[in-house]
Amino acid sequence: MIKPSEFIHPEDAAALKQLEGIPGFTILGKKILEYGYEKIFYGKLLASAIRLSPTQLPQIYRYLPPICDMLEMEEPEFYLEMNPIPNAYTFGDTYKFICVTSGLIEMLSSEEITAVLAHECGHILCRHTLYYTMINVLMNEAINNFISKDLAETLSIALYYWRRKSELSCDRVAAVISNPEIVTKVMVRLSGGSKFLTSNINIEEWIVQADEYDKLYNDKGLWNKLINLYNTIPLDHPFAAVRVREIIKWGNSNQYLDAKRQLNLSSLQRCPICGKRKVENYNFCEYCGSRL
Repeated sequence: MIKPSEFIHPEDAAALKQLEGIPGFTILGKKILEYGYEKIFYGKLLASAIRLSPTQLPQIYRYLPPICDMLEMEEPEFYLEMNPIPNAYTFGDTYKFICVTSGLIEMLSSEEITAVLAHECGHILCRHTLYYTMINVLMNEAINNFISKDLAETLSIALYYWRRKSELSCDRVAAVISNPEIVTKVMVRLSGGSKFLTSNINIEEWIVQADEYDKLYNDKGLWNKLINLYNTIPLDHPFAAVRVREIIKWGNSNQYLDAKRQLNLSSLQRCPICGKRKVENYNFCEYCGSRL
């Protein structure tokens, strides 16, 4: 089993530590769940999107179970939402689910869809979804009945900063399940468009843009840092070129190789026919009956 400690991005860990150090933050999170705010968002999805299953659009549903099995995590509910904009998101702490848009499924290849779903599973594995629920609640005007608008805005800025860093950790989960090159292809598609348009993109040249962005804002004093802050405060994801640079760098690290070995070792402990975990000293799979 791959544990979050084996892949968590250091900036994610540091941002979360700061977030949890805010007085009353943990209590607020528990209250949000206690009052059932996440049920509001879950109910809307339940009534408007299509829940996927072995008998409901199985050609899309089939991507999720093998990923959850490899990560040894409970399978969340899986939904399809009609939206031409390519997107995927994970939500809920009590009601965990992953939702993909029709635009995403239509744009990406099978291996790229797998990487996206592995990324979303990473959010659940790291328990990011609890704080994602808080972000959605704080952006809802109804919360002002309980806390001041200024406090809600301050917490939102801190939560969005952490959320951007959390995406870097989940890119690593996607890379372990697939590989850094496929994760990079996903970023290319989401930034530049269809495979027809972006199949010959020069990745190294694109990464240079991330370095140039850093130099543009981070190396020339306080004013440029403030401009950079203005650019990033409203974002819930890091810039794509930055994500690509980070995942390629991590793909060359010993930590990535160790996580990949751990995943491969886990696969050797599974039935080669049905993929379920073997029971030690059993000669036959208890799920499909195949000889081991």
